[in-house]
Amino acid sequence: MMKSPFLAAALLLTAFTVPAPAQNAMKSDAIKPADGPSKVLLDNWNDIGRKLTAMAEDFPEDKYDFKPTPAQRSFAEQLLHAAGANYFVTNAVLGQKPPTGDPKRADYKTKADVVAFVKKSFADGAAALQAKGDKGLSDLVVDPFSPQYDRVSDLAWGFVEHDGEHYGQLVGYYRLSGLVPPESRPKK
Repeated sequence: MMKSPFLAAALLLTAFTVPAPAQNAMKSDAIKPADGPSKVLLDNWNDIGRKLTAMAEDFPEDKYDFKPTPAQRSFAEQLLHAAGANYFVTNAVLGQKPPTGDPKRADYKTKADVVAFVKKSFADGAAALQAKGDKGLSDLVVDPFSPQYDRVSDLAWGFVEHDGEHYGQLVGYYRLSGLVPPESRPKK
């Protein structure tokens, strides 16, 4: 029982002499305000676009038609599907009709064609979202999949998540091909 008062005193002394991490941050760096909603959305849109573009550029062209099973999409078809789906957001934001179906592999014959389409789909989406700004994210657009309205932000976040799901699937294609995805490689 004699150790309890000493332990309590030591803990109390430590609490007053060791600064908390938040106190250190406030002393050395001013805490910055949170980014606005459109910047956060755009950063996430661009980040998943960067990851899918890196995969499109990195994966060997001779493996672009690889399918883990015959029932699945090929590597190229996965990229075309994900990138094509971005136009459900872009077109809704711009007041245009939604796309009809996935882009066809026959229309994107080379790796360069697929890479260019992936890059363009993310650039077009980013431009449309950036033009909306913070206030415009609450604008209502017609949901391309049901007869209702959606907020621009809700629709866009859904497709960021959709692209993330396809990123995860493509990681599997890499691993099944004996390759390491760009994001999983050691950083230089």
